[in-house]
Amino acid sequence: MMWHFKKRAKRALGDESGYTLLELLVVLVILTLIVGIAGPVVLRQFGKAKADTARIEVNRLVTDLEFFRVDVGRFPTDAEGLSGLLSQPADAAGWSGPYLPKASQAVDPWGNAYIYDVSDDGQSVVVSSLGADGAAGGTGENADISSDS
Repeated sequence: MMWHFKKRAKRALGDESGYTLLELLVVLVILTLIVGIAGPVVLRQFGKAKADTARIEVNRLVTDLEFFRVDVGRFPTDAEGLSGLLSQPADAAGWSGPYLPKASQAVDPWGNAYIYDVSDDGQSVVVSSLGADGAAGGTGENADISSDS
């Protein structure tokens, strides 16, 4: 009885037992074309996501600086910088931080520290990132991101 089923299975499969080299090469060419076309698009979106993340973090840092100002009565000085959000400055009575849970939140998505600048009168602050290239100016992923723009 078992012999009958084996014979029927062999007949159903025929002589096809695998893929030919030509079929495998065609599939590889198609996959290479898909990766070649889709790859740059995905990488562009990844760079845009970093810029969007930096823009959100810059605004969050400004909000954290406002909380510092409400508690202490002033923004951190240029010397204190964003580290004033992490640990209490010497003359910051009323400080109820840390306003940032981790020091890594003071670093942009490209690994550079955010730039902090307080106005001469101490009434406004600007937090910025120089983008992917770490240099002033640029376009696209290299564009500067600032809280005053």
